[in-house]
Amino acid sequence: MNQQDTALRLAQTYSDAILRLCYAYLKNTQDAQDVCQNVFVKLLSSPREFESPRHERSYILRMAANACKDLLKSPWRSRTCPLDESLVAPAPEAEDGSVLWAVGQLPPHYRAVIHLYYYEGYSAPEIGQILGVPTATVHTRLARGREKLKTMLGGTAYERTV
Repeated sequence: MNQQDTALRLAQTYSDAILRLCYAYLKNTQDAQDVCQNVFVKLLSSPREFESPRHERSYILRMAANACKDLLKSPWRSRTCPLDESLVAPAPEAEDGSVLWAVGQLPPHYRAVIHLYYYEGYSAPEIGQILGVPTATVHTRLARGREKLKTMLGGTAYERTV
């Protein structure tokens, strides 16, 4: 498979998942797109063989999460003006009181775990591998994130059934 075919396959398969994860971390469409592009450049510049498509997906999402973390702790971010101050037409915001709005208000480490668990369908051990944290930490962050969401959304309307 040549590099153009590989790039097309990777973009069609993973671009949406990478963008959603990056947006969950960064809360900025342009930064999420930049990180997504950087992840694809890294993937194409150093091709790897994977055991399975699931392993490939986990590896790529971990790359994206790490790139987001690097961007968030970059000194450049503290010295620049946010893009939304200069945008003519900003991306639509989630309405106050909606679940998407509440997830967006969570701290990044809760937001990422909630996103991967509920939106991407990963299990706690898989999330631990993707984010590089123990499974127990994932369970703790999920529980704490749910509690924060419950408080933000106003009560006991949501109760998880097993």
